[in-house]
Amino acid sequence: MSTLTLTPRPRVTDRLATLPVAIIGAGPVGLAAAAHLADLGIAFTVLEAASGPAAAVEKWGHTRLFSAWREVVDPVARRLLEATGWTMPAEGRAPTGRELVDAYLRPLAELPEIAAHIRYGARVTGIAREGMDRTRSADRENTPFLVRTPKGELLARAVLDASGTYDSPNSLLSTGLPTIDDARISHALPDVLGRERDRFAGRHTVVVGAGHSAANTLISLVRLQRDAPGTRITWLIRNAGAVRVSSSADDELVGRAQLGARVDRYVEDGAVEKIDSFEIGGVEALPDGIRLLGTRRGERDAVTADVVVNATGFRPDLAPLREIRTDLDAVVEAPRLLAPLIDPNAHSCGTVEPHGFRELTHPEHGFFVVGMKSYGRAPTFLLATGYEQVRSIAAWLAGDLASASRVELALPATGVCSTDAGGCC
Repeated sequence: MSTLTLTPRPRVTDRLATLPVAIIGAGPVGLAAAAHLADLGIAFTVLEAASGPAAAVEKWGHTRLFSAWREVVDPVARRLLEATGWTMPAEGRAPTGRELVDAYLRPLAELPEIAAHIRYGARVTGIAREGMDRTRSADRENTPFLVRTPKGELLARAVLDASGTYDSPNSLLSTGLPTIDDARISHALPDVLGRERDRFAGRHTVVVGAGHSAANTLISLVRLQRDAPGTRITWLIRNAGAVRVSSSADDELVGRAQLGARVDRYVEDGAVEKIDSFEIGGVEALPDGIRLLGTRRGERDAVTADVVVNATGFRPDLAPLREIRTDLDAVVEAPRLLAPLIDPNAHSCGTVEPHGFRELTHPEHGFFVVGMKSYGRAPTFLLATGYEQVRSIAAWLAGDLASASRVELALPATGVCSTDAGGCC
Protein backbone atom coordinates (compact mmCIF):
# COMPACT_ATOMS: atom_id res chain seq x y z
CA MET A 1 0.00 0.00 0.00
CA SER A 2 1.37 3.45 -0.89
CA THR A 3 2.20 5.78 1.94
CA LEU A 4 0.09 8.86 2.55
CA THR A 5 2.35 11.51 3.99
CA LEU A 6 4.09 14.59 2.70
CA THR A 7 7.87 14.33 3.06
CA PRO A 8 9.48 12.26 4.42
CA ARG A 9 7.28 9.25 3.76
CA PRO A 10 7.15 6.97 6.82
CA ARG A 11 6.04 3.38 6.55
CA VAL A 12 2.29 2.80 6.99
CA THR A 13 1.92 -0.22 9.22
CA ASP A 14 -0.55 -3.01 8.54
CA ARG A 15 -2.32 -2.08 11.76
CA LEU A 16 -2.89 1.53 10.72
CA ALA A 17 -4.24 0.40 7.38
CA THR A 18 -7.02 -1.55 9.12
CA LEU A 19 -8.24 1.42 11.16
CA PRO A 20 -10.89 3.97 10.11
CA VAL A 21 -10.52 7.71 9.67
CA ALA A 22 -12.22 9.51 12.58
CA ILE A 23 -14.42 12.46 11.58
CA ILE A 24 -15.46 14.68 14.47
CA GLY A 25 -18.82 16.32 13.82
CA ALA A 26 -21.79 15.48 11.58
CA GLY A 27 -22.35 18.99 10.29
CA PRO A 28 -22.11 20.08 6.64
CA VAL A 29 -18.33 19.66 6.33
CA GLY A 30 -18.11 16.51 8.47
CA LEU A 31 -20.80 14.84 6.38
CA ALA A 32 -19.10 16.00 3.17
CA ALA A 33 -15.90 14.36 4.42
CA ALA A 34 -17.85 11.16 5.05
CA ALA A 35 -19.27 11.31 1.52
CA HIS A 36 -15.82 11.71 -0.04
CA LEU A 37 -14.32 8.87 2.01
CA ALA A 38 -17.28 6.60 1.27
CA ASP A 39 -16.91 7.37 -2.43
CA LEU A 40 -13.22 6.42 -2.29
CA GLY A 41 -13.82 3.25 -0.28
CA ILE A 42 -11.90 4.51 2.77
CA ALA A 43 -13.25 3.32 6.13
CA PHE A 44 -14.42 6.07 8.49
CA THR A 45 -16.35 6.71 11.69
CA VAL A 46 -18.23 9.96 12.36
CA LEU A 47 -18.41 11.00 16.02
CA GLU A 48 -21.25 13.45 16.68
CA ALA A 49 -22.00 14.98 20.08
CA ALA A 50 -25.71 15.51 19.42
CA SER A 51 -28.50 13.00 18.84
CA GLY A 52 -28.77 13.82 15.12
CA PRO A 53 -26.92 15.46 12.24
CA ALA A 54 -26.20 19.18 11.86
CA ALA A 55 -27.25 20.09 15.41
CA ALA A 56 -25.62 23.53 15.27
CA VAL A 57 -27.37 24.38 12.00
CA GLU A 58 -30.67 23.37 13.61
CA LYS A 59 -30.10 26.00 16.30
CA TRP A 60 -30.02 28.80 13.74
CA GLY A 61 -32.36 27.04 11.34
CA HIS A 62 -34.73 30.02 11.14
CA THR A 63 -31.96 32.09 9.50
CA ARG A 64 -31.59 32.27 5.73
CA LEU A 65 -28.14 31.80 4.27
CA PHE A 66 -26.90 34.26 1.66
CA SER A 67 -25.42 31.51 -0.48
CA ALA A 68 -27.68 29.68 -2.93
CA TRP A 69 -28.31 25.93 -2.98
CA ARG A 70 -25.74 25.41 -5.73
CA GLU A 71 -23.08 26.85 -3.38
CA VAL A 72 -23.96 24.87 -0.23
CA VAL A 73 -24.18 21.30 -1.55
CA ASP A 74 -20.97 19.28 -1.84
CA PRO A 75 -20.53 17.85 -5.38
CA VAL A 76 -19.72 14.28 -4.30
CA ALA A 77 -22.52 14.31 -1.72
CA ARG A 78 -24.86 15.49 -4.45
CA ARG A 79 -23.83 12.62 -6.72
CA LEU A 80 -24.36 10.03 -3.99
CA LEU A 81 -27.77 11.48 -3.16
CA GLU A 82 -28.90 11.71 -6.78
CA ALA A 83 -28.14 8.01 -7.18
CA THR A 84 -31.03 7.41 -4.73
CA GLY A 85 -33.47 9.67 -6.61
CA TRP A 86 -32.78 12.84 -4.61
CA THR A 87 -33.11 16.12 -6.49
CA MET A 88 -31.45 19.44 -5.77
CA PRO A 89 -33.83 22.22 -4.64
CA ALA A 90 -33.97 25.35 -6.81
CA GLU A 91 -30.26 25.97 -7.39
CA GLY A 92 -30.42 29.77 -7.39
CA ARG A 93 -32.43 30.08 -4.17
CA ALA A 94 -30.79 30.55 -0.77
CA PRO A 95 -32.10 28.09 1.84
CA THR A 96 -32.72 28.65 5.52
CA GLY A 97 -30.64 26.59 7.93
CA ARG A 98 -33.64 24.38 8.60
CA GLU A 99 -34.16 23.79 4.88
CA LEU A 100 -30.49 22.93 4.53
CA VAL A 101 -30.88 20.26 7.20
CA ASP A 102 -34.22 18.85 6.07
CA ALA A 103 -33.59 18.84 2.31
CA TYR A 104 -29.88 18.01 2.23
CA LEU A 105 -27.95 17.21 5.41
CA ARG A 106 -30.38 14.74 7.00
CA PRO A 107 -30.87 12.79 3.73
CA LEU A 108 -27.08 12.73 3.34
CA ALA A 109 -26.61 11.41 6.89
CA GLU A 110 -29.24 8.74 6.22
CA LEU A 111 -27.51 7.28 3.15
CA PRO A 112 -26.71 3.64 4.06
CA GLU A 113 -23.02 4.05 3.25
CA ILE A 114 -22.81 6.95 5.73
CA ALA A 115 -25.48 6.23 8.36
CA ALA A 116 -23.88 2.92 9.34
CA HIS A 117 -20.72 4.76 10.36
CA ILE A 118 -22.13 7.62 12.49
CA ARG A 119 -22.07 7.43 16.29
CA TYR A 120 -24.44 9.95 17.85
CA GLY A 121 -24.15 11.15 21.45
CA ALA A 122 -20.37 10.76 21.16
CA ARG A 123 -18.84 14.11 22.11
CA VAL A 124 -15.07 14.01 21.66
CA THR A 125 -13.32 15.05 24.88
CA GLY A 126 -9.74 14.31 23.90
CA ILE A 127 -7.41 13.12 21.14
CA ALA A 128 -3.96 11.59 21.55
CA ARG A 129 -1.68 8.94 20.08
CA GLU A 130 -2.25 5.52 21.61
CA GLY A 131 -0.03 5.29 24.68
CA MET A 132 1.61 8.68 24.02
CA ASP A 133 1.25 12.24 25.21
CA ARG A 134 2.45 15.07 22.96
CA THR A 135 6.02 14.95 24.30
CA ARG A 136 6.83 11.46 22.97
CA SER A 137 8.25 11.24 19.47
CA ALA A 138 9.50 7.71 18.78
CA ASP A 139 7.49 6.08 15.96
CA ARG A 140 4.71 8.61 16.51
CA GLU A 141 3.54 8.69 12.89
CA ASN A 142 2.96 4.92 12.87
CA THR A 143 0.99 4.94 16.12
CA PRO A 144 -2.83 5.06 15.92
CA PHE A 145 -4.80 8.04 17.13
CA LEU A 146 -6.90 7.45 20.23
CA VAL A 147 -10.12 9.48 20.21
CA ARG A 148 -11.96 9.61 23.54
CA THR A 149 -15.72 10.03 24.02
CA PRO A 150 -18.05 9.28 26.97
CA LYS A 151 -19.11 6.16 25.06
CA GLY A 152 -15.57 4.79 24.82
CA GLU A 153 -12.39 5.23 22.83
CA LEU A 154 -11.83 4.84 19.10
CA LEU A 155 -8.53 4.02 17.39
CA ALA A 156 -8.06 5.76 14.05
CA ARG A 157 -5.47 6.07 11.27
CA ALA A 158 -6.26 9.79 10.78
CA VAL A 159 -8.50 12.43 12.37
CA LEU A 160 -10.55 15.20 10.72
CA ASP A 161 -11.87 17.65 13.32
CA ALA A 162 -15.00 19.22 11.81
CA SER A 163 -16.63 20.06 15.14
CA GLY A 164 -17.20 23.73 14.32
CA THR A 165 -17.23 26.72 16.65
CA TYR A 166 -20.91 27.43 17.35
CA ASP A 167 -20.69 26.21 20.94
CA SER A 168 -17.72 28.51 21.68
CA PRO A 169 -18.87 32.13 21.36
CA ASN A 170 -16.50 35.02 21.85
CA SER A 171 -16.78 37.14 24.98
CA LEU A 172 -18.75 40.39 25.03
CA LEU A 173 -15.73 42.10 26.52
CA SER A 174 -13.27 43.97 24.30
CA THR A 175 -10.46 42.11 26.07
CA GLY A 176 -11.87 38.73 25.02
CA LEU A 177 -11.83 37.55 28.63
CA PRO A 178 -14.82 35.64 30.05
CA THR A 179 -17.71 37.56 31.56
CA ILE A 180 -20.77 36.69 33.64
CA ASP A 181 -23.14 33.89 32.72
CA ASP A 182 -26.67 35.30 32.72
CA ALA A 183 -29.88 34.05 31.12
CA ARG A 184 -30.53 37.52 29.75
CA ILE A 185 -27.45 37.27 27.52
CA SER A 186 -28.51 35.51 24.33
CA HIS A 187 -26.41 33.46 21.95
CA ALA A 188 -26.05 34.78 18.41
CA LEU A 189 -28.98 34.34 15.98
CA PRO A 190 -31.86 33.85 18.44
CA ASP A 191 -35.24 32.88 16.97
CA VAL A 192 -36.75 36.32 17.51
CA LEU A 193 -39.89 35.74 15.43
CA GLY A 194 -40.44 32.13 16.48
CA ARG A 195 -39.87 30.13 19.63
CA GLU A 196 -38.09 33.02 21.45
CA ARG A 197 -40.56 35.77 20.52
CA ASP A 198 -41.76 36.39 24.09
CA ARG A 199 -38.19 36.99 25.21
CA PHE A 200 -37.88 40.04 22.94
CA ALA A 201 -41.40 41.41 22.34
CA GLY A 202 -41.95 44.74 24.08
CA ARG A 203 -38.44 44.76 25.52
CA HIS A 204 -35.21 46.64 24.92
CA THR A 205 -32.63 44.48 23.16
CA VAL A 206 -29.01 45.44 22.63
CA VAL A 207 -27.34 43.56 19.78
CA VAL A 208 -23.54 43.53 20.10
CA GLY A 209 -21.48 42.81 16.99
CA ALA A 210 -20.71 44.26 13.56
CA GLY A 211 -21.25 41.23 11.34
CA HIS A 212 -23.93 39.31 9.52
CA SER A 213 -25.30 37.43 12.52
CA ALA A 214 -25.91 40.82 14.17
CA ALA A 215 -27.54 42.11 10.98
CA ASN A 216 -29.88 39.13 10.75
CA THR A 217 -30.98 39.61 14.35
CA LEU A 218 -31.51 43.35 13.87
CA ILE A 219 -33.72 42.71 10.85
CA SER A 220 -35.82 40.19 12.79
CA LEU A 221 -36.17 42.61 15.70
CA VAL A 222 -37.40 45.36 13.37
CA ARG A 223 -40.07 42.99 12.05
CA LEU A 224 -41.06 42.18 15.62
CA GLN A 225 -41.11 45.88 16.50
CA ARG A 226 -43.85 46.48 13.94
CA ASP A 227 -46.16 44.01 15.71
CA ALA A 228 -45.08 44.43 19.33
CA PRO A 229 -45.29 48.02 20.65
CA GLY A 230 -42.55 48.97 23.06
CA THR A 231 -39.89 46.84 21.35
CA ARG A 232 -36.71 48.90 21.37
CA ILE A 233 -33.53 48.02 19.46
CA THR A 234 -29.97 49.21 20.04
CA TRP A 235 -27.00 48.14 17.92
CA LEU A 236 -23.68 48.34 19.72
CA ILE A 237 -20.44 48.15 17.74
CA ARG A 238 -16.81 48.54 18.74
CA ASN A 239 -15.58 50.47 15.71
CA ALA A 240 -16.71 53.73 14.15
CA GLY A 241 -18.60 51.86 11.44
CA ALA A 242 -19.80 48.33 10.66
CA VAL A 243 -17.71 48.11 7.50
CA ARG A 244 -17.88 44.34 7.45
CA VAL A 245 -21.61 44.23 6.82
CA SER A 246 -21.44 44.58 3.06
CA SER A 247 -24.02 46.54 1.12
CA SER A 248 -21.92 46.68 -2.04
CA ALA A 249 -23.68 46.29 -5.37
CA ASP A 250 -20.58 44.38 -6.54
CA ASP A 251 -21.18 41.56 -4.08
CA GLU A 252 -22.06 38.45 -6.13
CA LEU A 253 -23.71 36.98 -3.03
CA VAL A 254 -26.74 39.23 -3.54
CA GLY A 255 -28.43 38.22 -0.29
CA ARG A 256 -25.47 39.48 1.69
CA ALA A 257 -25.44 42.88 0.01
CA GLN A 258 -29.19 43.22 0.64
CA LEU A 259 -28.65 42.34 4.29
CA GLY A 260 -26.30 45.28 4.83
CA ALA A 261 -28.51 47.69 2.88
CA ARG A 262 -31.55 46.84 5.00
CA VAL A 263 -29.72 47.45 8.25
CA ASP A 264 -28.41 50.77 6.94
CA ARG A 265 -31.97 51.81 6.13
CA TYR A 266 -33.32 50.82 9.55
CA VAL A 267 -30.65 52.93 11.25
CA GLU A 268 -31.43 55.90 9.02
CA ASP A 269 -35.18 55.54 9.68
CA GLY A 270 -34.68 55.40 13.44
CA ALA A 271 -35.98 51.87 13.93
CA VAL A 272 -32.53 50.90 15.20
CA GLU A 273 -30.38 53.09 17.41
CA LYS A 274 -26.71 52.58 16.54
CA ILE A 275 -24.04 53.25 19.17
CA ASP A 276 -20.59 53.07 17.64
CA SER A 277 -17.08 53.21 19.11
CA PHE A 278 -18.21 51.48 22.32
CA GLU A 279 -15.61 49.30 24.05
CA ILE A 280 -17.26 46.96 26.56
CA GLY A 281 -15.18 46.59 29.69
CA GLY A 282 -17.66 44.91 32.02
CA VAL A 283 -21.12 43.37 32.28
CA GLU A 284 -23.33 43.87 35.32
CA ALA A 285 -26.46 41.89 36.19
CA LEU A 286 -29.30 44.10 37.48
CA PRO A 287 -32.55 42.99 39.10
CA ASP A 288 -34.44 43.99 35.96
CA GLY A 289 -31.84 43.87 33.21
CA ILE A 290 -28.23 43.86 32.04
CA ARG A 291 -25.82 46.78 32.06
CA LEU A 292 -22.87 47.00 29.67
CA LEU A 293 -20.09 49.13 31.10
CA GLY A 294 -17.38 50.60 28.93
CA THR A 295 -15.87 53.59 27.21
CA ARG A 296 -16.90 55.56 24.17
CA ARG A 297 -14.43 57.92 22.54
CA GLY A 298 -12.37 58.01 25.70
CA GLU A 299 -15.29 58.69 28.06
CA ARG A 300 -16.92 56.24 30.45
CA ASP A 301 -20.34 55.10 29.31
CA ALA A 302 -22.99 52.46 30.04
CA VAL A 303 -25.91 50.92 28.20
CA THR A 304 -28.74 49.09 29.96
CA ALA A 305 -31.07 46.57 28.32
CA ASP A 306 -33.58 43.84 29.06
CA VAL A 307 -31.76 41.40 26.75
CA VAL A 308 -28.29 41.43 25.20
CA VAL A 309 -27.56 39.40 22.05
CA ASN A 310 -23.90 38.38 21.83
CA ALA A 311 -23.12 38.42 18.12
CA THR A 312 -19.40 38.99 18.56
CA GLY A 313 -18.33 35.83 16.77
CA PHE A 314 -16.85 32.49 17.73
CA ARG A 315 -13.57 30.80 18.58
CA PRO A 316 -12.40 27.16 18.36
CA ASP A 317 -12.48 24.88 21.40
CA LEU A 318 -8.88 23.67 21.51
CA ALA A 319 -9.09 21.78 24.82
CA PRO A 320 -9.58 18.32 23.21
CA LEU A 321 -6.41 18.89 21.16
CA ARG A 322 -4.07 19.39 24.10
CA GLU A 323 -2.11 16.15 23.47
CA ILE A 324 -1.95 16.67 19.69
CA ARG A 325 0.94 18.51 18.06
CA THR A 326 -0.78 21.42 16.37
CA ASP A 327 0.72 24.41 14.58
CA LEU A 328 -1.74 27.27 15.04
CA ASP A 329 -1.40 30.94 14.23
CA ALA A 330 -1.00 32.97 17.42
CA VAL A 331 -3.64 35.51 16.37
CA VAL A 332 -6.58 33.78 14.68
CA GLU A 333 -5.92 30.24 16.03
CA ALA A 334 -6.08 28.73 12.54
CA PRO A 335 -3.46 26.41 11.01
CA ARG A 336 -0.33 28.50 10.52
CA LEU A 337 -0.16 28.14 6.72
CA LEU A 338 -3.87 28.94 6.35
CA ALA A 339 -3.97 31.97 8.64
CA PRO A 340 -2.55 34.55 6.17
CA LEU A 341 -5.13 33.47 3.59
CA ILE A 342 -8.12 34.08 5.88
CA ASP A 343 -7.05 37.13 7.88
CA PRO A 344 -10.34 39.07 8.25
CA ASN A 345 -8.43 42.34 8.12
CA ALA A 346 -7.45 41.56 4.53
CA HIS A 347 -9.94 39.01 3.20
CA SER A 348 -13.63 38.43 2.71
CA CYS A 349 -15.24 35.04 2.19
CA GLY A 350 -14.74 35.17 -1.56
CA THR A 351 -11.16 36.43 -1.54
CA VAL A 352 -9.91 33.44 0.48
CA GLU A 353 -7.99 31.16 -1.88
CA PRO A 354 -9.29 27.59 -2.11
CA HIS A 355 -6.95 25.40 -0.15
CA GLY A 356 -6.49 21.81 0.91
CA PHE A 357 -4.31 19.36 2.79
CA ARG A 358 -1.07 21.34 2.50
CA GLU A 359 -2.38 24.48 4.20
CA LEU A 360 -4.21 22.39 6.81
CA THR A 361 -1.27 20.16 7.73
CA HIS A 362 -0.04 20.06 11.34
CA PRO A 363 3.12 18.51 12.79
CA GLU A 364 0.82 15.66 13.87
CA HIS A 365 0.81 13.49 10.75
CA GLY A 366 -2.72 12.56 9.71
CA PHE A 367 -4.49 15.16 11.86
CA PHE A 368 -6.53 17.98 10.27
CA VAL A 369 -8.90 20.65 11.50
CA VAL A 370 -11.47 21.37 8.77
CA GLY A 371 -14.54 23.49 8.18
CA MET A 372 -15.44 26.47 10.34
CA LYS A 373 -13.10 25.36 13.12
CA SER A 374 -10.12 25.48 10.74
CA TYR A 375 -10.67 29.23 10.42
CA GLY A 376 -10.16 29.74 14.15
CA ARG A 377 -11.50 33.16 15.06
CA ALA A 378 -11.76 34.35 11.45
CA PRO A 379 -15.33 34.46 10.07
CA THR A 380 -14.47 34.38 6.36
CA PHE A 381 -15.66 30.80 5.90
CA LEU A 382 -17.78 29.53 3.03
CA LEU A 383 -19.26 26.02 2.99
CA ALA A 384 -17.87 25.55 -0.52
CA THR A 385 -14.38 26.20 0.83
CA GLY A 386 -14.88 23.55 3.50
CA TYR A 387 -15.99 21.05 0.88
CA GLU A 388 -12.82 21.71 -1.10
CA GLN A 389 -10.78 21.15 2.06
CA VAL A 390 -12.18 17.66 2.63
CA ARG A 391 -12.00 16.75 -1.06
CA SER A 392 -8.28 17.45 -1.01
CA ILE A 393 -7.70 15.61 2.28
CA ALA A 394 -9.69 12.58 1.13
CA ALA A 395 -7.57 12.42 -2.04
CA TRP A 396 -4.42 12.66 0.09
CA LEU A 397 -5.64 9.84 2.33
CA ALA A 398 -6.23 7.76 -0.81
CA GLY A 399 -2.63 8.36 -1.91
CA ASP A 400 -3.59 10.58 -4.86
CA LEU A 401 -1.20 13.48 -4.32
CA ALA A 402 -1.93 15.01 -7.73
CA SER A 403 -5.66 15.31 -7.02
CA ALA A 404 -5.03 16.43 -3.45
CA SER A 405 -2.82 19.27 -4.70
CA ARG A 406 -5.20 20.43 -7.42
CA VAL A 407 -7.66 23.29 -6.81
CA GLU A 408 -11.18 22.34 -7.90
CA LEU A 409 -13.20 25.31 -6.69
CA ALA A 410 -14.12 28.77 -7.98
CA LEU A 411 -15.70 31.21 -5.53
CA PRO A 412 -18.02 34.14 -6.30
CA ALA A 413 -16.64 37.64 -6.02
CA THR A 414 -17.84 39.09 -2.77
CA GLY A 415 -17.88 42.23 -0.72
CA VAL A 416 -16.49 42.52 2.76
CA CYS A 417 -17.32 39.68 5.14
CA SER A 418 -18.01 40.04 8.82
CA THR A 419 -15.45 39.64 11.56
CA ASP A 420 -18.35 38.74 13.81
CA ALA A 421 -20.24 36.41 11.48
CA GLY A 422 -22.38 33.82 13.11
CA GLY A 423 -21.27 30.97 10.96
CA CYS A 424 -20.70 30.01 7.38
CA CYS A 425 -21.78 32.06 4.40
